[in-house]
Amino acid sequence: MKMLLVGLARAYQLLLSPLSPGSCKYHPSCSQYAIDALRLHGVLRGSVLAGWRLLRCHPWSHGGVDRAEDQRVFT
Repeated sequence: MKMLLVGLARAYQLLLSPLSPGSCKYHPSCSQYAIDALRLHGVLRGSVLAGWRLLRCHPWSHGGVDRAEDQRVFT
């Protein structure tokens, strides 16, 4: 399941993301964050972190550096 979700995020990076370059205010991009979160925290926790990140990524967000390995939500 984890590899399927990582594959979907990677497909988004390769196929859809180039159509709207530079739209993510965070580093790494939201799709890379999702991949990192899934690889580091597994399907359940990684999906929650990725979803939370997507909810925070909006035009009024300050953005900045936000890495999946720095998250301490589940510790």
